[in-house]
Amino acid sequence: MYVQSTAAPGGDGSQENPFQTIEEALAVSRPNGVINLLSGTYSIAQQINLNIPGLILKGRAGSLILLETPVVPFLCTGENITIKGLTMTSNVPYPVEFIQISGDGNQILDCKIYGPNQSGDSSTWIVNSGFVTQVGSTNLLARNNVFYNLRQPAYLNPDSTGIIMDNMAFNTRGYVVDRTLFLFSGNSWGIPENAVDIALLSGTVTGPPYDPLSALINSNSQATISDQR
Repeated sequence: MYVQSTAAPGGDGSQENPFQTIEEALAVSRPNGVINLLSGTYSIAQQINLNIPGLILKGRAGSLILLETPVVPFLCTGENITIKGLTMTSNVPYPVEFIQISGDGNQILDCKIYGPNQSGDSSTWIVNSGFVTQVGSTNLLARNNVFYNLRQPAYLNPDSTGIIMDNMAFNTRGYVVDRTLFLFSGNSWGIPENAVDIALLSGTVTGPPYDPLSALINSNSQATISDQR
């Protein structure tokens, strides 16, 4: 089904007569369905819960998610849900993540997530993030995304697992790994450089998938690692 922010009210979700809001599409979605966001700006002022198994939320060219209040715009609580091809930013920096992940087997693919510019050293920035995993979420795949102008591309909370592959992050303070098991592979870093690329916090495991550190560095475009274990 289809959504377009500039559509007239009362659409039926077809490409010719799309819904006006994401919430309208979610209300009639079924497992393994696809919601296509057509070109336009989607202003978000309240949290959207993605809880339908197998759902794909897909951004088309010219679609923009614009966060306008300090809420997590997308809370992903279902399983095998895919967020794909979305461009997301906010009108001002808010101390929240753009996507919060729970459940099992969810995916963030081909998205561009960035914050507005913040002045000064990044250690003083509002703590905004591309995505955050809930404790115990499993088998997340984050691939081919771009994160920048954020405090963190992602904060990975304890006992969550998954793969972070082929993403680019720049002008952040790096991925925060807090007692999780995530495979990092093929990630790259742009300019302005991150404060560090990956931070391994105290309590995070030694050994695979993070050691030897030389392998982690080499498989992620010579990543700079802050090893606090």
